[in-house]
Amino acid sequence: MTTYTPPTQDMTFLLHDVLKADQADIPGYDEMSPDFTSAVLDEASKLARDVLAPLNRVGDEEGCTLENGVVRTPTGFKAAFDQMREGGWTGLDCDPEYGGQGMPYLLGTAVGEMWVSANMAFNMYQGLTHGAYSAIHVHGNDAQKATYLPKMVTCDWTGTMNLTEPHCGTDLGMLRTKAEPQGDGTYKITGTKIFISAGDNDLADNVIHLVLARIAGAPEGVKGISLFIVPKYLVGEDGSVGAANGVSVGALEEKMGIHGNATCVMNFDGAVGTLLGEENKGLKAMFTMMNEARMGVGLQGYSQAEAAYQAAVEYARERLQGRAVTGMENPDGPADPIIVHPDVRRSLMDQKSFTEGARALTFWGAQLIDRAHRNGDAEAHGLISLLTPVIKGFQTDKGFESCVQAQQVFGGHGYIEEHGMSQFVRDARITMIYEGANGVQALDLVGRKLAADGGKPLMGFFEMVKGFIKEHAGDAELKESLLDPLKAASKDLQAAAMYFMENGMKNPNAALAGS
Repeated sequence: MTTYTPPTQDMTFLLHDVLKADQADIPGYDEMSPDFTSAVLDEASKLARDVLAPLNRVGDEEGCTLENGVVRTPTGFKAAFDQMREGGWTGLDCDPEYGGQGMPYLLGTAVGEMWVSANMAFNMYQGLTHGAYSAIHVHGNDAQKATYLPKMVTCDWTGTMNLTEPHCGTDLGMLRTKAEPQGDGTYKITGTKIFISAGDNDLADNVIHLVLARIAGAPEGVKGISLFIVPKYLVGEDGSVGAANGVSVGALEEKMGIHGNATCVMNFDGAVGTLLGEENKGLKAMFTMMNEARMGVGLQGYSQAEAAYQAAVEYARERLQGRAVTGMENPDGPADPIIVHPDVRRSLMDQKSFTEGARALTFWGAQLIDRAHRNGDAEAHGLISLLTPVIKGFQTDKGFESCVQAQQVFGGHGYIEEHGMSQFVRDARITMIYEGANGVQALDLVGRKLAADGGKPLMGFFEMVKGFIKEHAGDAELKESLLDPLKAASKDLQAAAMYFMENGMKNPNAALAGS
């Protein structure tokens, strides 16, 4: 049985010593004093450590069940979800106009890491709700916002995103789900969606589905896709929950991991929906949710690695096997703890360096999002757009690898279920696949983001690196250990980027094969 202790000290160091959040010229950051953020992180850590983490294995072993068309979540999930809602955690960084607390996205990211490390499958119920909330907040009309957002902020109603169909995943232009106008501002939605995370649950009173569909007569391909709000239960003008809509769970997917989250086949049989945003502009609206989700999945990658690392380092300190090559370290015992062995220490240090670096990159990305949204900063928007596929792709590839390394520390004990290490590996595996498989992230980076806005975000990134090297050029110790390697890596990256940009048009297969 693994345990988890949120790394609040490391988080505080990043917030205030590295990012200097309380000194940033971003609206709302003046409230981010060390005392305030420490208080928030400390309270969040108690919920993560004492409530969510103990349910992680329960969710893995029990999974979800489908009873009479309703998903039943694992034992303890409902009580924990209620506790999270009652504490106001689900609306931490949401708009105060709709009941949120209005905290910066950066602080929500720090808290979110704890939830994911403690219990990734559980956190997906509120995480997907947050994404759906964001899409409605940006693209919804006043009536839609007033109807749905207050209940989604509190997670009295949860949310989902419905894109994938049996015959199309990445290529959404092939989707067949149709939307028929009813003449009263509503549409009848008909079709089947698969792989829908948190597609149903017994945690909330309603589930608000965001569904991609094609209106009759719309253009073929992605230019003819629209986005619709389709609630599980119809919502009255007064906001009350009414009769069941034409939405049902066809089946629960049998998955490798994240057993505590209900991954559903969703059937829409003439379900009543309302258009979110403009006709045939559905992908634009959905990508508000998708881009947030990709940042969240990048966070999942290193958060699972953090939890697995904690278990591995604890085991390495306790497991006695062999003697240190330089002489016994535990003379009173039959053997030394395996942490004395160089290969084990190397593995643990690899894991720790990854999680600390990934946390720093993710927190910086969250601050860029705050700067883009709260300051209207176009440069910050361009930079985080460039970094999003990197954060999602690299941190999930490396996060999975780190979970495997942590499992390896246990040897054969990591392969059996007693110690729970296989769950980290199995849960982390999905992060490389959903919200755009990592190969798609690479194509997005090379095919779109490198040359976006004439390459300004990319050049801006290189200038940041160049400026950092120049600023610290007088530090001899830093020069050898960091600045010279960083300069060499920056040159290599610039050369690779130039190759991709120069060959993208004339030899796209070569460019994308190397993406």
